[in-house]
Amino acid sequence: MASHFINLFFTSLLVLLFHISPSTSLTCSSQTFSANNRFTNCTDLPSLKSFLHWTFDSAKSTLSVAFLASPASPDGWIAWGINPVAPAMVGTQSFIAFKDSKGVMTVKTYNLTSYKSITESKLMYNVLDSKAESADGVMKIFATLELPANTKTVNQVWQVGSAVTDGRPGIHKFEPDNLKSKGILDLATSGGGDGDKKTNATSSSASSGQSGNETGGSSRILNTETTFFAFLFLFGVGLLQL
Repeated sequence: MASHFINLFFTSLLVLLFHISPSTSLTCSSQTFSANNRFTNCTDLPSLKSFLHWTFDSAKSTLSVAFLASPASPDGWIAWGINPVAPAMVGTQSFIAFKDSKGVMTVKTYNLTSYKSITESKLMYNVLDSKAESADGVMKIFATLELPANTKTVNQVWQVGSAVTDGRPGIHKFEPDNLKSKGILDLATSGGGDGDKKTNATSSSASSGQSGNETGGSSRILNTETTFFAFLFLFGVGLLQL
């Protein structure tokens, strides 16, 4: 009998270890970037297992961001943007990253005016630089843009999709997680100059249906898995003593 439970223990342990993916086992404060990119703030976004790092220079009114998410499929895309009117998709000034026909990561800008189709275009904000990277199934958008003077908050929208056809991102799913990927980013929050500081500067919009836990689904998944892992470990130790 003890042998049966020991086998069950180790089987469950292996399932748990393989279930934890890089995008869910990390929180923003543990993420690092190449070229020593540093940001003063970060947050685990409340949907789509996404993360945002940012630095806001109020004197220059420039916002530098790094947005991280896993696309809905390996050939899919990720997007992050600012809506000057409301936390909603239509009207968002968006950066969308994906792999081009040669498999090279690229990021393009889109003024999203419709749910049905999108066309590459300039943004209403001056984009100082932008680039995209991909590693271990996670895509990253880096961008710096100029905001209107005295900006304190912005409406942010993020999304992931599964397909790109002829260089054009396809329509994303309309699952609850996709529909909740919007909120308000408080630029006044400051983590100081010591690198990433996890903050609660992202609040979900009233229409998103979020509960107000602003650290997002990823950290909740990690906490649950950690508790389960500890239980299995103690259970296994008890079995070995039988």
